Amino acid sequence: MERKKFYINLGSKEISQIKYDNNDEFTIYATTDEVQTLRYKLDNMNDADTRAFYRAHVPIMPYHNDESNDDYDNQITEAFRMVYELGDSVTKQHIESMGILSDHHM
Repeated sequence: MERKKFYINLGSKEISQIKYDNNDEFTIYATTDEVQTLRYKLDNMNDADTRAFYRAHVPIMPYHNDESNDDYDNQITEAFRMVYELGDSVTKQHIESMGILSDHHM
């Protein structure tokens, strides 16, 4: 399958072939299937974030014992790993400089 250029903004969970505003936080080259997989990861990240938001209103449950926060952390790490693997050299350097994958194998 042919790889195409996509602009990624993980904060807004945006994937686009058209560069506009600040959607170009990262640049990747991916197949349609890879973009669908990344979209799935971003959707899972959003779901975990929503669960964590509601859980945050239950003060008796500490952060470190919260499955929804762990899910979010895992999903964002998976998304960063995938963006790193599909990213151009600038994207890879940016993610390396962030140190977000330093505890994990790249």
